[in-house]
Amino acid sequence: MAKVSALLLPSERRAISGLAGLYASRMLGLFMVLPVLALYADELAGSTPLLVGVALGVYGLTQACLQIPFGLLSDRFGRKRIIALGLVLFALGSAVAAMADSITGIIAGRALQGSGAVAAAIMALLADQTREQVRTAAMATIGLSIGIAFAVAMALGPWLAAETGLSGVFWFTTGLTAVGLFVLWRWVPAAPRRVKHQDVGMDRGQLGRVLVRPDLWRIDLSIFALHLTLMASFVAVPLRLVDAGIDKSWHGLVFLLIMGGAFVLMIPLVIVAEKKQLMKPVCLLAIGVITASLAGLGLPLSHGMGLFALLLAFFTGFNLLEATLPSMLSKLAPAGAKGTAMGVYSTGQFLGAFLGGTLGGWLSSAFGLNAVFLGCAALALAWWAIMWSMPKPPPLASEVVALDETPTETLDALLERLAQVAGVEDVMLAPEERVAYLKVNRNTLDEAALARLLPASAHSRDAGDAG
Repeated sequence: MAKVSALLLPSERRAISGLAGLYASRMLGLFMVLPVLALYADELAGSTPLLVGVALGVYGLTQACLQIPFGLLSDRFGRKRIIALGLVLFALGSAVAAMADSITGIIAGRALQGSGAVAAAIMALLADQTREQVRTAAMATIGLSIGIAFAVAMALGPWLAAETGLSGVFWFTTGLTAVGLFVLWRWVPAAPRRVKHQDVGMDRGQLGRVLVRPDLWRIDLSIFALHLTLMASFVAVPLRLVDAGIDKSWHGLVFLLIMGGAFVLMIPLVIVAEKKQLMKPVCLLAIGVITASLAGLGLPLSHGMGLFALLLAFFTGFNLLEATLPSMLSKLAPAGAKGTAMGVYSTGQFLGAFLGGTLGGWLSSAFGLNAVFLGCAALALAWWAIMWSMPKPPPLASEVVALDETPTETLDALLERLAQVAGVEDVMLAPEERVAYLKVNRNTLDEAALARLLPASAHSRDAGDAG
């Protein structure tokens, strides 16, 4: 077994920076529309609150339907080709929306944007380009880029729309995607090989193990409910800011302050959740804060500083769950099945976005803005009750162990010996990848025994798992 330096190679730096930028720019284009579409929808022919909600969330439907097919196509035809195809579709969708003068045109453009469902292909290319011991940090960089993209979109979207109109937001996205294609072509290295990575990609053989786990279902439900409430709320939040006397040209500054404050409030709670093994209480706290803030937004409290405080509370809870739910999923997923579990999780997220936009639009159309918030608060309360009965996540972590020089005939014996080590809760060997996936309990792990079995192996620890 070969020991490899954990320092990033030049090709890994280029892959991580380029792909994180691609992922972030794509999400930036999707998110910039959230704080502005409801405000500018009266300029579009045929606009109704219901159709505005559909336009906000329809990208999630096409994403959910096509993310797995795009991942499989990237296995067959090459990562960069399929990513390029997805970016072209995203750019075409942005252009269609930019030229639209009706709400149906916006819906068509947003659906086409979502059809470029290359998230799985980007993650697979990143896995191809990185070694096991640096892959977790690389994936964390992608996650960080998404969070930054969301915050920037909330501030940039309103400013850009005020300067250039709604079409300008979509043209900006089109241009940004063209830059992304150039980065993919000239900066991101071609993958030296295409390997099926169990910790990244969807494995249909593992799907059954993932789908029958009630604890994983609760995490999938959580990301579904989180993005449902987010998308439904943005049918009404921009209009509520206008009702509070805030001109739409200032909404970007408002969101910038709120997102910045929410980030500062979130950080200590994430640290407490991880270091003190308080994932479940912090999760329940976040859902409770979201429920209370949504209820408040549907009541007369949502004026002046009260409105600002309620939105700050909502986004603090939202960002906290965005950070902690993937960590909980990683702890709970069986060894070697994290990629499959994340595929189901992402599908729940996209479906939540679609149904949330549609539900928010219907509630606004039928019962008014307050009903959007109160309806979401009722759903969030039911979500909190379901999560209350969830068992405390165990203090498990993932490790990936390189087996580069291990003879195939000794793998079965190695699997048996690894399973007998105290603290090793689950093991899966992936001979085609020449790695072993382990789930370990850090409180009881016999590290000396593990080191004797794997004296010179390269280890990759999932940083998000260390409870």
